[in-house]
Amino acid sequence: MRGPVRLTLLALLTGATIGSWAVLTLLVAPVAGARRAVRRGALRAWGRLGTRILGIRLAVEGRPPVAPFYLVSNHLGYLDILVYAALSPVRFVAKREVRRWPLLGAATAAMGTIFIDREVKRDAVRTLDAMAEAIAQGDGVLVFAEATSTAGHGVLPFRPALLEWAARTGHPVHYASIAYATPPGGPPAHLAVCWWGEMTFGDHLAALARLPWVAATVRFGAAPIAEQDRKRLAGRLHAAVSAQFIPVVVE
Repeated sequence: MRGPVRLTLLALLTGATIGSWAVLTLLVAPVAGARRAVRRGALRAWGRLGTRILGIRLAVEGRPPVAPFYLVSNHLGYLDILVYAALSPVRFVAKREVRRWPLLGAATAAMGTIFIDREVKRDAVRTLDAMAEAIAQGDGVLVFAEATSTAGHGVLPFRPALLEWAARTGHPVHYASIAYATPPGGPPAHLAVCWWGEMTFGDHLAALARLPWVAATVRFGAAPIAEQDRKRLAGRLHAAVSAQFIPVVVE
């Protein structure tokens, strides 16, 4: 499938997903549980179909946690959102700039992403409250704990700020790692799939869509981790994710 065809199909899928979600939400508006079920189903369908359109070959090791859950992962770029959406009905915590991304921004905003303004320190308090409310409502919440995306040399230290609620309440935190590979002889995954540094979104997405396929491997940890100190929690989670992470860049 050619790159422009893939992008067109992805755009149509995203529009149809948002539209159908909006209509169904209106139909079940009085029932909060039904609205959440519609949102979860729409997001997962979007992730599964979107990964197929882009030729993503998913390999999953371990079992995804069952909602409600708190999950942390390393972060390699915007494709992580589509992959995790295909695997679990999860609400993402993302920087506010994601809302403006073509295709992915509109879909994740409609599906309940919790956006954080990292330039405003006090916004972390609002974000923590929103995360706690989401989990209380039975949702799964995913935080990319490095707070930025990388080329995949390794896993950056995890930021402890968004682990405050989990540490304070003793809530267990699940963890996962994600990695990518491209076809032999093709452009390396750290340039063609991972999105980091000063890469422009549109050009990168167009190049990604031209790849014949991309292998995505997600490894879920065997058991969640609980700590009452957020820094210790961040350190233990970072060590666990690093231990199972598959480097994208092999020196």
